[in-house]
Amino acid sequence: MTSCVHDHSEWTSRWGAEDRIGAGNLLTRERRLAALASIETGELVDLGHVIENGAPRIPPNQTPYVMTLSARADNVVKRRARLGATNEIGTTLERIEMTTHVGTHIDALGHVTVGDRMYNGLSASEVLDDFGLNELGVENIPPIITRGVCLDVSTLDGGRFLDAGRALGRDDLARACDDARLEIQEGDVVCIATGWGALFMHDNDRYVGGEPGIDVDASAWLADKGVVAIGADNMAVEVIPNPEHPKLVLPVHQHALVESGVYLIENLKLDELAAQPRAEFCFVLLATKLKGATGCPVRPVAIY
Repeated sequence: MTSCVHDHSEWTSRWGAEDRIGAGNLLTRERRLAALASIETGELVDLGHVIENGAPRIPPNQTPYVMTLSARADNVVKRRARLGATNEIGTTLERIEMTTHVGTHIDALGHVTVGDRMYNGLSASEVLDDFGLNELGVENIPPIITRGVCLDVSTLDGGRFLDAGRALGRDDLARACDDARLEIQEGDVVCIATGWGALFMHDNDRYVGGEPGIDVDASAWLADKGVVAIGADNMAVEVIPNPEHPKLVLPVHQHALVESGVYLIENLKLDELAAQPRAEFCFVLLATKLKGATGCPVRPVAIY
C-alpha cells in the first residue's frame, strides 16, 4: 500500500496557480447534459441522513448539533396581539449550533492541510482567519450535476457490512467496478457503500469509533481516473484507524483535498442506492454558499 502521496516539489494545480475549485473544473456543460440525459424513469433516491439532536460526531473537534426554537409561534401571537394585531399571526424561528461536518456533508478544499500547506500551495497561516477561510471555502464548490456511480463493497468479507479498520484498496474498487459492469470516467462522483451507515443513529459510539474505508492507494487510483468527488456511508470516507496508525492520521483527506482537489462527501445514506439494479445514475448535490466554511451539510440525490 502507498502510505502517503506527498510530493512537495510541485504544489501548483493542473488548472493553474489561481485555481480554487480543484476537480470541480471537470464539471463541464457536456457532462452535466449527459448525466441529465441518462435519466429514464425519474425515480429519485435520497442520499442524505436526517440531521437531528444526537447525530454522530467525533469529539472534541466535532461539537453537538443543537436546535432550539426562538421565537415560538404561540408566544409571538401573544406579543403581536399586545401590539394590536388581530389576525393571530404566529411565526416560529430556530437557532442552530453545529459544526458543518455533522450529518451528510461535503468537505471544502480548505478543510485539511499538509503542515502549513493547503490546496494549490496556499499557506494555512495566510488562509485561516478567526471568521472563516479567506480562500478555499465551501462557497467555491460548484453545483455538482454529473454521473454518479455506486460501488457496493458491503458484503466483500461475507457480512452485512465491513468491519472498522478494513482498508479498501484499488483492487477492491476495481473488482467492484467489474461486478457492476462499469468503468469510472472523468467527472464522476463515486459513492462507496461499505454498509457502515447501518449504524448511523443506531449505534453512534461504534459508528464514530472506527470505520471501513479506502486507503491512500485507492484514493490515488480514483483521482487518477479524474473523479470530482468520493463519497461513502461513514464519517470520513477513509479507513479508520489507518493501517499505519498512529503514524498516519487521515492521509486520504490530505491526498484527496490538498494534493488532488477531489471533494469528499461523508455520512452518505447508501442502503437504498446499493440495492438499485443500476450502479450509475445522475448525481445532484448543491452546496450552500457559507462564506469561508470548511464544509456544509448537503442533501445529495441520485436520479434514475
